[in-house]
Amino acid sequence: MSFPASAPAASVPESSYAWVRLAAAVLLSTVGGVGMWSVVVALPAVQLEFGVARAGASFPYTMTMLGFAAGGIFMGRMTDRFGIMPTIMAGTLSLGLGYILSGYAGTLWEFALIQGVLIGALGSSATFGPLLADTSRWFTRRRGIAVAICASGNYVAGTFWPPIVQHFIETEGWRQTQIGIGIACIVLMLPLALVLRRPPPSHASSQATAVFNAQGKAAQISTGTLQTLLIVAGISCCVAMSMPQVHIVAYCGDLGYGVARGAEMLSLMLGFGIVSRLASGFIADRIGGVWTLLLGSTLQGVALFLYLQFDGLTSLYVISALFGLFQGGIVPMYAIIVREYFPASQAGTRVGLVLMSTLLGMALGGWMSGAIFDLTGSYRAAFANGMAWNLVNVAIIAWLARGPRRRPALA
Repeated sequence: MSFPASAPAASVPESSYAWVRLAAAVLLSTVGGVGMWSVVVALPAVQLEFGVARAGASFPYTMTMLGFAAGGIFMGRMTDRFGIMPTIMAGTLSLGLGYILSGYAGTLWEFALIQGVLIGALGSSATFGPLLADTSRWFTRRRGIAVAICASGNYVAGTFWPPIVQHFIETEGWRQTQIGIGIACIVLMLPLALVLRRPPPSHASSQATAVFNAQGKAAQISTGTLQTLLIVAGISCCVAMSMPQVHIVAYCGDLGYGVARGAEMLSLMLGFGIVSRLASGFIADRIGGVWTLLLGSTLQGVALFLYLQFDGLTSLYVISALFGLFQGGIVPMYAIIVREYFPASQAGTRVGLVLMSTLLGMALGGWMSGAIFDLTGSYRAAFANGMAWNLVNVAIIAWLARGPRRRPALA
């Protein structure tokens, strides 16, 4: 691959600046990712505050994930037009304002609307999909591990934020905690956004198109069909994934272990998810995104089965760690698969669509598990429901894996 002679070294993929930029992206994702996790920890307090059932208390999370899903596409298009730095700055201001306003919400509907629009759609969404797509353009040979590192910021957020949020909810109340988070986001994220001011390097679109055409013929599958299969797979795996992630705090409270233990398990789960994401990046650079995704999805199903078999305190800690280790690399693999099967010129839109499907799955699964609990009075049926959705994902990815192995596109 060649680049124009006038291109500065800092604009070349895998340059030192690319790695500095990746570090800034991880920090932005870590701070901005609070939007996905704080609402999970606050679920019991919100339920008590507004006097609603478990499914109702799960509604703000569902709205957040729906907003996150739709916002990923919107923010991706905004990035294509204005660049990543203005997108991150706009998302930061929305995130800060959303948290501050949510601290004054008078009804559950107000709280859910603020979570969905300002925190989910216009805030945290800017710190995930757009950053993954942007990172994929700065790396070629090490694209798998680079995207995995960037995606790990979301799980660093899941490890870092839940214990802090739980502490301040217990000591200051959930409303003051929301306001404090909003101020912290603005103060920490705006300076980091300045690191992303350089435009990404340009690639040879003709070469990418040639790679894509060769892959399409070998796979004997239309682009529309492939995109649809990836969307269905994304929804299915994340309906399954959402059961422990969204309800582990409430589940521990119901078992009599206390919500603080549940927050610790969530943090442990996402901490091991970081390890999983990094490992999946190394694996994907060697065997491809499809096979790596199939491995992670299969093991996720195993962990869900273990949740059905054991509910002791020690067992739940161990299984939560295993669940994080098994499923942490799943979502980033969809971005890798898109870059393996489609040219760079389509990456932003197609990555946004597939990541939207995973977030829709999280939103659907979070609500569905709460509804099943309200109907049955137990989470056992909810875990079984997650296993069924996981089987759908495994079936789709196994079918795709039957085709020839793909190497990442060069552009």
